[in-house]
Amino acid sequence: MIYYLLAVLIILLDQWTKWIIVKQMELGESIQVIQNFLYITSHRNRGAAWGILQGQMWFFYIITVVVIIGIVYYMQKWAKGKIIASVALALMLGGAIGNFIDRVFRQEVVDFVDVYIFGYDFPIFNIADSSLVIGVILLMIWMVIEERMAKKEKSIDGNDGVQHTD
Repeated sequence: MIYYLLAVLIILLDQWTKWIIVKQMELGESIQVIQNFLYITSHRNRGAAWGILQGQMWFFYIITVVVIIGIVYYMQKWAKGKIIASVALALMLGGAIGNFIDRVFRQEVVDFVDVYIFGYDFPIFNIADSSLVIGVILLMIWMVIEERMAKKEKSIDGNDGVQHTD
């Protein structure tokens, strides 16, 4: 249950920050936070990451619903008692729902975090995007840890997958 609260917190933070951007900034307006590194820039995206698949709302609706169902299923059946996996899935759930809300009610996603990394203007993103990326990274880390633990247990149990004849 606590992991669903984390997802709700992400959704609320995402929607609140987007609401501030929409109400307080003109589209295209940019505020410097750290020169040559971080800006708050009012931007809209009708596609996916890097602006791909512009205007394909029905595709995003279907994919997002499938993803949300899959995440909830895995939270219930697979991640119970697995803290890192549950946090990862909660972050992914919050991010997916945050951007889904934008697509349903605005027909576009509000983005505003504008970062320059070594002179490269990274695509503008939002809290939901950040949550999704962090969730995916955590899930990959957890999967690597689980794989290593399974291999270690296998070697401790003496079951190394090799048939031994006496």
